[in-house]
Amino acid sequence: MPKMKTHKGAAKRFKMTGTGKLKRAKAGRHHFFIKKTSKRKRNLRKGGLVSETQIKTVKKLLPYI
Repeated sequence: MPKMKTHKGAAKRFKMTGTGKLKRAKAGRHHFFIKKTSKRKRNLRKGGLVSETQIKTVKKLLPYI
């Protein structure tokens, strides 16, 4: 049986934490900064975790992570 291929787009966007959770970046960081408050922009800098409903899907894209 051939090896499974890693989805390269997903590999660039998600990282595994030491405890096995999946880290992700927050959406909304690319433009329209004038209308966003300083507090909102500051919170967008922090990472987030992939939701419980999406973990199975993401792990299927990243078989060797």
